[in-house]
Amino acid sequence: MPPQLDETLLRSLTPSVIGILVRRGADFAAAEDAVQDALVEALRVRPSRASPDSGASPDTSDGGSPVRDPRAWLVTVAWRRFLDATRADTARRRREDLAEEEPAPGPASSLDDTLQLYFLCAHPSLTPSSAVALTLRAVGGLTTRQIARAYLVPEATMAQRISRAKRTVAGQGLSPARRGRGPFERPGDVGTVLRVLYLVFNEGYSGDVDLATEAIRLTRQLASAIDHPEVAGLLALMLLHHARRAARTAPDGSLVPLAEQDRGRWDTEAIAEGVAILQRALARDQLGEFQAQAAIAALHADAPTAEETDWVQIVEWYDELARLTDSPVVRLNRAVAVGEADGPRAGLAALAELDDDVSSGSSPAGQHTVPRYAAVAAYLHERDGDLTTAARLYAEAAEKAPNLAERDHLTRQAARLNARRGR
Repeated sequence: MPPQLDETLLRSLTPSVIGILVRRGADFAAAEDAVQDALVEALRVRPSRASPDSGASPDTSDGGSPVRDPRAWLVTVAWRRFLDATRADTARRRREDLAEEEPAPGPASSLDDTLQLYFLCAHPSLTPSSAVALTLRAVGGLTTRQIARAYLVPEATMAQRISRAKRTVAGQGLSPARRGRGPFERPGDVGTVLRVLYLVFNEGYSGDVDLATEAIRLTRQLASAIDHPEVAGLLALMLLHHARRAARTAPDGSLVPLAEQDRGRWDTEAIAEGVAILQRALARDQLGEFQAQAAIAALHADAPTAEETDWVQIVEWYDELARLTDSPVVRLNRAVAVGEADGPRAGLAALAELDDDVSSGSSPAGQHTVPRYAAVAAYLHERDGDLTTAARLYAEAAEKAPNLAERDHLTRQAARLNARRGR
């Protein structure tokens, strides 16, 4: 395949090509399907001197000469795939109109609908998992099989999820009939888009798709399309967290707590880039939750050792973050920071101030915090010297841990304290 049509480039062109087809009259679902077919075709052959609509096979006898305009090639192939699908429908008159309206092959429009696609995929009617899957498919250019492998679900299950999501948003955002209904035509907002991207990032990596890296790529793409301090804040946060990735796990796959990580394995270039992006965002004086989280991550990254961490400033940033969001996780993390800055008993006092639903899971917002609450309480009790309570709480947290890695880590902590008590 010529370098101009490698897989990375093809995926980056996906949103704009979908937008072009929609402007020509295709609905979102049909346009997305047609572009996916075109991507498969581009990866199967090596487009060269042959025109994509000439019917001739691409000339690969000399290795293939580069396509001058890869996006135009994709648009033409995708449009013909769309027409082929349309001809199978019963609307004969519409099919003929579309065929007559087919533009001649040539340079594609310079308009880019990537931004609208981000907002469309973050439609408020979609569940978070469906929004993530649709974003990876329509904006990320991943295949259904790749997304299914990343989420460790059957391909048929993921196909159904994506199909339902496409039906939900079909005609909502980019259809010519719906033009002029406000900024981005109101399918979602910036905050929703960023939360979807953050969900992708937090999925980590598995199978043949590294979702953390993919989330960074997509957020970079969004940052180039929209000048928004929170977009920059999220990109900085991802880079700062991702910089610690190599040090997060031991050779046996077990989790390594932040304080015990080998900081020599942190990616200093990613840290420097994240800090620079964050500083430019903060200078605009429009603080948001992702900027605040990135500031906390930057303080951790700036400390040469765990003992030199500026916990007092981290508490101040958690105070800012708590004012921006009522997240139970934020309040739990603030209690840890208070315990580091002012001592474990101050941390336990901050923990005691949390609502009952955070510790008991009595509300939907608190259901996911129960194991985290127990783990934080265990850590603070251990620092305060109460090993019996700490061991019990570590064991409770392990029972409710959301994944195997965390369960193993918390179980080892409980066993370590029980061993110390038995000496």
